[in-house]
Amino acid sequence: MIPFAFNFYCESLLCEFCVSRYMEIDKAIRESGDQRLKTKYNNAIHVIQRALALYSIEEVAFSFNGGKDSTVLLHLLRAGYFLHKGEQSCSNGGLTNFPVRTIYFESSSAFTEINSFTYDIASLYGVQLDIIRTDFKSGLEALLKAKPIRAIFLGVRIGDPTAVGQEQFSPSSPGWPPFMRVNPILDWSYRDVWAFILTCKVQYCSLYDQGYTSIGSIHDTVPNALLCISDSSSSKEKFKPAYLLSDGRLERAGRVKKISPSVRGRSPTVANGMDIVDSQKHGMLTASVIAVGDEILSGTVEDQLGPSFCKKLHSIGWSVTQTAVVRNDVDSVAEEVERRKSANNMVFIYGGVGPLHSDVTSAGVAKAFGVRLAPDEEFEEYLRHFIGDHCTGDRNEMAQLPEGITELFHHEQLPVPLIKCQNVIILAATNITELDKEWTCLLELLGCSESLALMEPFTSKSLTTNLPDVEVAQPLSKLCLEFPDLHIGSYRKSRQEILIISFEGKDRARIDSAIESLCKKFRAGAFSETA
Repeated sequence: MIPFAFNFYCESLLCEFCVSRYMEIDKAIRESGDQRLKTKYNNAIHVIQRALALYSIEEVAFSFNGGKDSTVLLHLLRAGYFLHKGEQSCSNGGLTNFPVRTIYFESSSAFTEINSFTYDIASLYGVQLDIIRTDFKSGLEALLKAKPIRAIFLGVRIGDPTAVGQEQFSPSSPGWPPFMRVNPILDWSYRDVWAFILTCKVQYCSLYDQGYTSIGSIHDTVPNALLCISDSSSSKEKFKPAYLLSDGRLERAGRVKKISPSVRGRSPTVANGMDIVDSQKHGMLTASVIAVGDEILSGTVEDQLGPSFCKKLHSIGWSVTQTAVVRNDVDSVAEEVERRKSANNMVFIYGGVGPLHSDVTSAGVAKAFGVRLAPDEEFEEYLRHFIGDHCTGDRNEMAQLPEGITELFHHEQLPVPLIKCQNVIILAATNITELDKEWTCLLELLGCSESLALMEPFTSKSLTTNLPDVEVAQPLSKLCLEFPDLHIGSYRKSRQEILIISFEGKDRARIDSAIESLCKKFRAGAFSETA
């Protein structure tokens, strides 16, 4: 009877520890002044409870790797399971051990600190580890054949290389064994992860206190140089802890990139199938300008930004191939951007930027590139300073930017950074004054790069004539074939006024030659050159 009583007593103590630890975590979150963290926590718990409602406990598993993200997920899973089962489960011994099957892929290239932390945390919380010593894919195939697992909880976050295109519930990729990937912390940022760990005071791997911010294998991971402490009195490098990294986008700066010898030392400059260097050599870069706005299409508002922006591009030697106005509709924006981005060096788009239902430009650009919108922690910080607490919380739509393709360009004259998605720049300007300011900042930020290179300016001349259109039509057509490097246009300000023929290009001598060639085809004095 004594062993039984002793075992029952131990199980009761362990159960008490499990419940009190969950209660401590929940209490810490509830009492936190961090509204964003509370929202992230509640949403993650909701995803976990939803998964546990869809699948039985035998059908779910948790992939744990000892890193900060899976550490956070471990505690969220424990909390989610406790809430799913209810407190009464504990009185029946339901929470003596963590019941979710936990997979750990043990590797000879893992840090010893990661292995030690994993086994320590498993012992502390009663986690039953399934140790797999093969590669991830082979291990999963064997596990799914042996066990009735249908869903696996993963500590994947947006920004991770494997996160592109994933949702909170995403079927496994083609070529992989079939299972549902459940990603409760997919929309958590680096800041959110550390806010949870520090607020809840949970244990984490000691490597994070040594300057490691993202941990892979011993072959590709070093401390993040951004956390290095300058200390002339010591020959040994020292680092601040990971939670002091101010810019979460640089989380993976400690991952060593292996560069192939064939590409080392080269800096290719190719965009959209066009060799930028070659196009610069020939003195011509092209752009399209897209306006987003139902009010422009209905005639309610006159578009002044488009013509003004075309003049600005023209002034730095760029050729605008097309301007377009599209509806405030994600598909309309996506279709136009997709057509233009592959046909031009750059695409500039304005309108439809903001928090309203009609502000669909970012979503349209994301769809054009085949990516999803994802929270951008850095951009949200700028918005918070710009518009205050109205942008806090989980679903700040203005801080959702195209995933994996977005660059932010900061300028002291702008309240928020300019947004560049590969060769598409999203302008926030709503009037000429704002556009002038953004243009000046763009030139300062990108004027020396391939994105907005300052080209040789255009030069132009114009002729006027009283000749009828039908008489000059054929000679002008032949002239265009003879001088394909020039833009030769013709127009009348009204039916009654004289015909104006314009010549524009980068080479004045070519323009003079074209004018001379045209004049030779007609009687002397048929054309007059305008000032």
